[in-house]
Amino acid sequence: MDAAGRAEPGAAASGDTGEAASDVLELVIAVHRLVRSLRRASSNRGYSSTQLVVLTHLKDVGSARIGEIAAHVPCSQPTATTVVKGLQGLGLVERVPDEGDRRATLVTITKLGLAAVRAVAESRASALARRLDSLDDDERERVRELIPLLTALADAPGEDVR
Repeated sequence: MDAAGRAEPGAAASGDTGEAASDVLELVIAVHRLVRSLRRASSNRGYSSTQLVVLTHLKDVGSARIGEIAAHVPCSQPTATTVVKGLQGLGLVERVPDEGDRRATLVTITKLGLAAVRAVAESRASALARRLDSLDDDERERVRELIPLLTALADAPGEDVR
C-alpha cells in the first residue's frame, strides 16, 4: 500500500489475489447498490431504463444506426427500433439520412431529448447530494478525490462482455 492507502501496482499479482478479488467484488457490489438506489430515489421522468440508455448513448456519440444502438443497449434490432420509434414519437430523437449510405438512417438526439437526459441526471445528482450531505467534510473530500479515478476506470478500454 502507498501513503494514500492504495495498492501498489502489481500488488495483487504478487500478494493475496483472493483478498484483491474480494475487494474488487465488494467494489462492484457497492457501485451497483449505489446506482440502483439512486435510480429508486430519483425520477426517471416516465422513461424506461432502455429509453434512458439509448438517449444517453446518443448524447455521447451524436448519432447512430439502429444496429449500433441495439449492440450498445444491448437488445435485438426490433427492440431497438421499437424504443427509437417511441422516443421519436415523444420528440426526443429524430431520424436523419446517413450521408455515407443513403439507404440507411441515423438516429440523433433532439434538444428535447438532451433536456430529458439532463433532467434525469439532475434528479439522480440531487439524490446523491442529499446522501453526501450526511457525510462529514473529510468523507466528502475522500469521495470527491475518487471522481477522477472512477472516471478513468469507467473510460478505460476493456473487454465488453454482452
